[in-house]
Amino acid sequence: MKIAIMGGTFNPIHIGHLISAEEVHDHFGFDIVIFVPASVPPHKSGPEIIDPIHRYNMTALAIEGNPHFQISKVELDREGPSYSVDTVREFKRRYGERTEIAWIIGSDLLPTLTTWKDYELFLRICKLIVTTRPGYEPKDVPKSILDRVIFFQITAVDISSSEIRRRVREGRSIKYLVPKKVEDYIYQHSLYGEREM
Repeated sequence: MKIAIMGGTFNPIHIGHLISAEEVHDHFGFDIVIFVPASVPPHKSGPEIIDPIHRYNMTALAIEGNPHFQISKVELDREGPSYSVDTVREFKRRYGERTEIAWIIGSDLLPTLTTWKDYELFLRICKLIVTTRPGYEPKDVPKSILDRVIFFQITAVDISSSEIRRRVREGRSIKYLVPKKVEDYIYQHSLYGEREM
């Protein structure tokens, strides 16, 4: 079995996340892509990060109807910070050591990889697929890491979760930036309106 994991804060999940996951799935032939919302993101904090259950629910709504997308609460069910290496180990335990696992990240996270818990072990137990945009050149990344990652150019979609939060706070439309069900969920639960300073 071949599994791709898309971990993230998903605060909120948006069309860019979904396009990346779909293109990785299609190109590499993964059986499933599992979305794993972080409970306590180790590199992000602050009042703008809403309750993990809201982020989980929005992610579940966003992937509804896609037969090769799944969602997992593995990081929500674990105490403490959400470390990627622990999540990969848990999926190896669940699916078997012979299961091929890849982790999908955006190129913006690659320079931070050396700050991840047990990043060298992480790179040994799973493949790392780094999604890039046209013209991307890796900077400030050690060669030892560059040699162990797979770069994959995706369709350029200039959307960020922080931009979506800002638009909600300013009362501007987020239509077509997030799936309709996610947009509805944000407004029904009054998310992001006054959380950021």
